[in-house]
Amino acid sequence: MNTIEELVPNKLPGHIAIIMDGNGRWAKKQGKLRVFGHEHGVKTVRNTVEQCVKIGIQYLTLYTFSTENWKRPKIEVDTLMRLLVSSLKKELVTFQKNNVRLNTIGDISSLPKRASKELLEVMEKTRDNTGMTLTLALSYGAREEIKSAVQAIASKVKNNIISPENIDETIINTHLYTHDLPDVDLLIRTSGEHRVSNFLLWQIAYAEFYFIDVFWPDFSEHHLVGAIKNYQNRERRFGKTSEQLI
Repeated sequence: MNTIEELVPNKLPGHIAIIMDGNGRWAKKQGKLRVFGHEHGVKTVRNTVEQCVKIGIQYLTLYTFSTENWKRPKIEVDTLMRLLVSSLKKELVTFQKNNVRLNTIGDISSLPKRASKELLEVMEKTRDNTGMTLTLALSYGAREEIKSAVQAIASKVKNNIISPENIDETIINTHLYTHDLPDVDLLIRTSGEHRVSNFLLWQIAYAEFYFIDVFWPDFSEHHLVGAIKNYQNRERRFGKTSEQLI
C-alpha cells in the first residue's frame, strides 16, 4: 500500500494535472445511470484535493468539463452543471479549511449563469488563500486556448504593440488561460485510456505522463501516491543527456 510517508519531500511535482475519466463506465458497470458515476466522482475530487494539500502539492488542475462535453446528452450535461453548482457551495468549507485558492480556465461565458455565478463567488471568497491553487478546466479545450492566444497576439502585432520577431515562449504563455500557472510536471489520466484529449497541449510539453487502469470514482490516496512515487523515480532530462544532469 502506497503511503504519503514514502514520498521524497524535495522531489514532489509542483503542478499535477488530472484527466478524471471513467465516471460513466464506473456507473454502468454497477448497472446504474451515468449520472450516478458523476455524483461519486465529486467525492473523489474532494479526497484528491485534501490529499494533495496534505502532500504539499502547490498546483492541481482538474479536467472538469471539456468543450467537446457539450455534445453529450442534454440530461447528462444538465446534471454535470447542477453538480458543479452544488459542489462549489459544499466545498467552500473544504477550500477555506485547507487554504485552497480556487481558479478556473476555459470559456466560462458558455456556462449556465447559475454555474458561472457560483464559480466566481467561490473564487472571490478564496482569492486570498495562500495554499494550493486548485484550477478547474471548465468548457476547456487546448486548441481553442491556443487559437485565442494566436488571435490576441496577431491583433497586437497588427496594432504595433508586439513585433513579430519578439514573439517567444514567454509572450505566448502570457496569452494563454494558464498565464499565472507553471507548466505541468505530472499528468495523470484514470480509466485506462492513453490519450490527452485536447487538455493543456502547450503546458504538458515536458510533463511526465501516468495512465492508470482505475475509474475516477475509485481513484484513492493509494493511487495518487503511487503516481507521485512513479514520477519521483523518473529522470527528467528536458532534452539534455543524463550526464549533463549530474
